[in-house]
Amino acid sequence: MNDRSLKGDGMATALVTGAASGIGYAVAQRLTQAGWRVTGIDRAPATPTSPALHDHIVADLADHEACARVCRAVAGQRWTALVHAAGVMRSDAHQATWNDGGTELWAVHVAAAARLADTVTPTMTDGAGRIVLVSSRAAQGRAGRMLYAASKSALDGLARSLALDLVARGITVNVVAPGATDTPMLADPDRANATVAVPPIGRLVTAGEIAGTVAFLLGPDAGSITGQTLYQCGGASLASGATLLKRVQSNREDV
Repeated sequence: MNDRSLKGDGMATALVTGAASGIGYAVAQRLTQAGWRVTGIDRAPATPTSPALHDHIVADLADHEACARVCRAVAGQRWTALVHAAGVMRSDAHQATWNDGGTELWAVHVAAAARLADTVTPTMTDGAGRIVLVSSRAAQGRAGRMLYAASKSALDGLARSLALDLVARGITVNVVAPGATDTPMLADPDRANATVAVPPIGRLVTAGEIAGTVAFLLGPDAGSITGQTLYQCGGASLASGATLLKRVQSNREDV
């Protein structure tokens, strides 16, 4: 368990996007159980089963003005960590996504991450600040997922650039890229009937497993890790060329 909240410099504070469900929910739950004070952001409101958050901001980060309002609301507060787990999956077959060139995907995955990081880093404590961006194994490329994969792979460049900007302050920036993960996103009707391939380990990755990795990267033992992308994909990255070809031919792609 992460013990950042037990330090003498006060309670650790985290801003977690996508906190109402899936990986963001699991991260928020993990941190609150460890004694962190967590503010969640999601386009969905908190529910009676949501983690005991310090605050929950309802906002659609795909909307430029809504994202700006969130940034104004959290600016100037002392933050220990930012975890950007908000995300949407749209295949190239999703007509609205194709027509707008993936604007929603870019806004949620990349623009919101950059704007929130720019907002919270000025008040992060040198040597203790942490940023974790949740990407996807699809960042390595997926048939029928050009726009989604592009928006997720952009997080690698964003994280490495931001890590360079902040390394002198001892603030770390890393990316966790899950494979197919058991979250409500898999049931999203806007996935356009995209079939999910079970990873080689024989099951889906759990949101709790991703949250555990995120918690480690937020903790003191990960203080020398920055600018890195960790693929947590149940062995999907080990797939042989022949296996990959079969998946492409059958259009069985993970998230």
